[in-house]
Amino acid sequence: MKKIKIIHVLHCVGGVDIYLRLILENINNNKFENIIIHGFNDTKHKFLDKNNQLVKNYNISIVREISLINDIKAIINTYKIVKNEKPDLIHCHSAKGGIIGRFVGFILNVNVLYTPHAFSYLSAETKFKKNIFLSIERIFANNNSILLPTSISELNKGINEVGYKKDKTRLFINSIKRIVNTESLTLPIELPANFICTVGRPSYQKNIELMVKIIHELNKENDLYLVIMGVGHHSDKLSEVNKLINKLNLNNKIILVEWTSRENVLNIIEKSLFYISTSRYEGLPYSVIESLALSKPCIVSDCDGNRDLIINNFNGFVIENENVFEYKEKIKLLLNNEILLEQFSKNAYKSFEDNYEITKNINLLESIYVEFSTKNNN
Repeated sequence: MKKIKIIHVLHCVGGVDIYLRLILENINNNKFENIIIHGFNDTKHKFLDKNNQLVKNYNISIVREISLINDIKAIINTYKIVKNEKPDLIHCHSAKGGIIGRFVGFILNVNVLYTPHAFSYLSAETKFKKNIFLSIERIFANNNSILLPTSISELNKGINEVGYKKDKTRLFINSIKRIVNTESLTLPIELPANFICTVGRPSYQKNIELMVKIIHELNKENDLYLVIMGVGHHSDKLSEVNKLINKLNLNNKIILVEWTSRENVLNIIEKSLFYISTSRYEGLPYSVIESLALSKPCIVSDCDGNRDLIINNFNGFVIENENVFEYKEKIKLLLNNEILLEQFSKNAYKSFEDNYEITKNINLLESIYVEFSTKNNN
């Protein structure tokens, strides 16, 4: 039987990179052939399949920022690759990959699955930009495009705000492998004995400034450290975060970790007391799923993605309205109540095991690929 050929189009960094690699490492490669189209400078790591074999990939000028010349080149080159490869399906990821993949798929009459990993208009800090980004999303909705979100919240936004028809949507939630054990830490840092952690570049999305304020309030009464991982790529708010840390005299309480390996991230989460997120929006954050898999309760903001993963008073707490003092009180509660911390830890792992283990969920993605492949729609 001929394999179903799928071309993935994406800027391969962060959670999008993790998502793709988890698909490649778990999908049935006797039934599916995957090809990657990605940026020149997004990742230097090879793409490997389930049998540890190299996956074919092409480099194009896809970048995160809006760049007229690079974007036009990326569309032209993607068109040439797709026309030559003749895939049965395109799976495009995130905003830029989504525009390029859906445009090329429409021109060449190839069905396209679109996974936003948090819609682009959520990143807009002004109403004007939000309306522009939302209008672009609406232009590309439906036709030969099928929305494949990573969470129920993202699915609802796609239907209610972007305008996807329900029959033009499917759902595949982010899932990871069971974490058997974490590797030894290879970073030249010494972790404090008493710390909580987060994964998030200083940016509008991750709202790290709020987290700094929370630690400031906590340390008026407690001795607690914060480790922030993922500082580096696209950290447009790093200067503001550093200024706030200095202003509040928290240099000895907050550790900023540059972009590092996933093994180091897991190791740090495993050694932490629990996980914290102050994000303004998410798709379905891998760092929270990983925390659940490592039996770590999470105290998170009430945004899409976070609220899908954390059940209030079961595996953590969900905090509304960026409430610094509510964060503070819930963190103190877990710090001072070992019985509650232990119960939340057990519930965290159960949440992962019941819902987010990829070997249990990959069959659903395979069935979606089969359903929308061109060869099954002719």
